[in-house]
Amino acid sequence: MQVKPTQKFFAPCPRGLEAVLAQELTDYGASFIESTDGGVHFSGDWLVGAKANLKSRIASRILWRIAAGGYRNEQDVYKLAHECEWPMLFSHELTIRVNVVAQKSPLKSLEFVTLKIKDAICDRFREERDCRPSVDTRNPDVRIQAFLDERICTLYLDLSGEPLFKRGLRQSANEAPLRENLAAGMLKLSGWVPGTPLLDPMCGSGTILLEAVQMALNIDPGLGRNFALQKLNNFNRQAWDQLIADSKAQQKPRQPLPIWGSDKFGDALKAARVNLQQAGYDDLVQLRQADFVGLSAPAPEGVIVSNPPYGVRLDEQERLAALYPQMGDTLKRNFAGWRAYFLTGDPALAKLIRLSTSKRTVLFNGALECRLFEFKVVAGSNRKEAQKPAT
Repeated sequence: MQVKPTQKFFAPCPRGLEAVLAQELTDYGASFIESTDGGVHFSGDWLVGAKANLKSRIASRILWRIAAGGYRNEQDVYKLAHECEWPMLFSHELTIRVNVVAQKSPLKSLEFVTLKIKDAICDRFREERDCRPSVDTRNPDVRIQAFLDERICTLYLDLSGEPLFKRGLRQSANEAPLRENLAAGMLKLSGWVPGTPLLDPMCGSGTILLEAVQMALNIDPGLGRNFALQKLNNFNRQAWDQLIADSKAQQKPRQPLPIWGSDKFGDALKAARVNLQQAGYDDLVQLRQADFVGLSAPAPEGVIVSNPPYGVRLDEQERLAALYPQMGDTLKRNFAGWRAYFLTGDPALAKLIRLSTSKRTVLFNGALECRLFEFKVVAGSNRKEAQKPAT
């Protein structure tokens, strides 16, 4: 297949992390970077797309733009998809799945649009190769993504396969675990850099700790897993092998790190310990079972990054309304000189920490709108008067 030197890509990510992702892509050599709500458009050669898959800590997927054109009805979408040289992109022996996302599209049935795109792909294969790929909606080899706005239909090939936040490190997870790319984004937004003391005092299954260790050791998050791009006709095995070799060569020696994790609950800490052991990082991070309330700082200065519990039911909110002021007391008493970053889905409860918020960033944990609050803990008085949660 003759592939143009410069291709167009789209990298979706958790909303609120677009600027962080754009900086990542710049570092990988991407050009024509344009952030939009929920992702970043960029351009580059095949190697840039491959690097983004292997190295990005923030992207959810890397999508390769195949075609884009105006449409008024389903037949126009069929025509656009039929014009693509699918047999040049992948083998008929691979299974496919088509996903369609629409925003303000005039078309009424996304299921029908999905069917028309699938038919167009299969028809093109029949016409050129007298065969067609099979459909597998659960575990396909090739995912085709279509996005429809009011006027334009854009077709992408998914170069990632499984979502990029699935690092393969977390073997044990608690209920509603934090996604890995959101955890990495929180670390980036906090300004934490390797070598700076880091504490997650409510570490749960250890997602933030795992991401921090990989960042500290310069381990690319995509190492050890496969990608859909490896099944495409334009896959460059030699260039990919060199990329993997370079990635391994850049890793830093493994040694104990100034990274601490704790949790009040033994089951949660057990999950974190299992995940760190499975990843081979258990001797690099210090874990202990402890309640954050009354916890002492492990270093004179450092950064706290954590995803504390936030309640949905009334009884949970009442329990947390008592916890948050105690968290503020602990920060004020024991963590002067530290910066603390807490992700919460309930801004009213976060106010109960009763410390001045120096920054708040809107992030989305899945569909849930959250805030990442920054507290700069100083020895002086930055305490707020107690506030009651909104009713």
